[in-house]
Amino acid sequence: MPRVLERPEGCWAWVVLLASVVAQGLTLGFPTCVGIFFTQLQREFQASNSETSWFPSILTAMLHAGGPLCSILVGRFGCRATMMLGGVLASLGMVAGSFCRTLGQLYLTAGFITGLGMCFSFQSSITVLGLYFTRWQVLATSLASTGVSLGITLWPLLSRSLLEDVGWRGTFLIFGGVLLHCCVCGAVLRPVATNVTPETREGLPPPSKRPTSGCPAACDQAIQRHLAFDVLRQNAGYRVFTLGVVWLIVGFPLPHIFLVPYAVRHGVDEHRAALLISIIGFSNIFLRPMAGLVAGRHVSAHHRKYLFSLAALLNGLTNLVCAASADFWVLVGYCLVYSVSMSGIGALLFQVLMDIVPMDRFPSALGLFTVLESISILISPPLAGLLLDTTNNFSYVFYMSSFFLISAALFMGGSFWALGKKEKHSRRAEAERAVLEAAKEQGHAGGDTDGPRKQPHMKIMYVTSI
Repeated sequence: MPRVLERPEGCWAWVVLLASVVAQGLTLGFPTCVGIFFTQLQREFQASNSETSWFPSILTAMLHAGGPLCSILVGRFGCRATMMLGGVLASLGMVAGSFCRTLGQLYLTAGFITGLGMCFSFQSSITVLGLYFTRWQVLATSLASTGVSLGITLWPLLSRSLLEDVGWRGTFLIFGGVLLHCCVCGAVLRPVATNVTPETREGLPPPSKRPTSGCPAACDQAIQRHLAFDVLRQNAGYRVFTLGVVWLIVGFPLPHIFLVPYAVRHGVDEHRAALLISIIGFSNIFLRPMAGLVAGRHVSAHHRKYLFSLAALLNGLTNLVCAASADFWVLVGYCLVYSVSMSGIGALLFQVLMDIVPMDRFPSALGLFTVLESISILISPPLAGLLLDTTNNFSYVFYMSSFFLISAALFMGGSFWALGKKEKHSRRAEAERAVLEAAKEQGHAGGDTDGPRKQPHMKIMYVTSI
């Protein structure tokens, strides 16, 4: 196929955006339907809550942990080939998972292989938006995240319908065919022609591309290129955001996994319980673009990180309401309020990362970000499952989710405020120092020209704000 170079923000950019919407719906939206199979898998393999929870945790963790490998493949083969490879792997994993006889085999196939394939497709769709969009990048990222909302809406309904007709094995087999559509989305990603030099923020130098001698030096250069440890050391904003999100993620995915079993345990019909997840997804279809429009305004540019912290705080407080009552209509109200905070987190997560990190280091920063994030995702569901096995009370799972979300929101909000105050103080000090130096130079220049007797009187102005 000829390499047709497309210009950024041209007509084809919106076709790429549509492909990104579909790809994110197929990948990021998929783990939310795993909770519908939770009880069936538990009965099939005679497993505890903690053992069954390892399946969605491995799937979701690999969806994020494959970031560095995805970054290498994108740099070597491009976004198109990487996304198509991801579609093939995701499909093969689900097809193989439908024939599993033990939970260990399910962990490897539908968990590890499918999660890795989804990671390739999902992160390629994020990276390509940064190449195709500059002026409308915030809006494009927000619109692409509506694909997650569509996935959250449709995957549970499709899962519930297929589960009754063909069982979980037949459903996994059909899902393997559905995930092949990631290959179609990847075929749309034509290479983009760009001559724009990425802007560098906070004075971080780009990774050196000079040849290095020796294996340790080559390994260090590869790590720096694909895992931005240098950015983590030097960029305080990236450090705060990464640590805050890693802590937040321990509690964030729990409602998606345990909401349906929680409702069924308290007497809600299985169809109505599956509908709860769809309500969250359907609400996000409208709320995420609205959140993206608000965040994309020039007035909101310097406040996105605070809006993200506020959304995380609201998300944690909402889970306390869910733990208080299991009545269906209370859960419907919970889902609607939860959707507001979830849309804010989904629309702002990668945009805040793009604001903090220069675009030329974004792939490597995203790789490290997702690897650290995947550690939290891996331990979160089994930890909640162990808590459930110990207490036999779903309310403690939602209390646990609220604790991590609220504490992470307070940490990020306070840290960003302290960093902003420190930055303002340093800028004011630099401005005062520059004015003093300019005044001294003017005084020396006046003394050399007119002599000490004719030196003009100097008036020093202190600049206190810029």
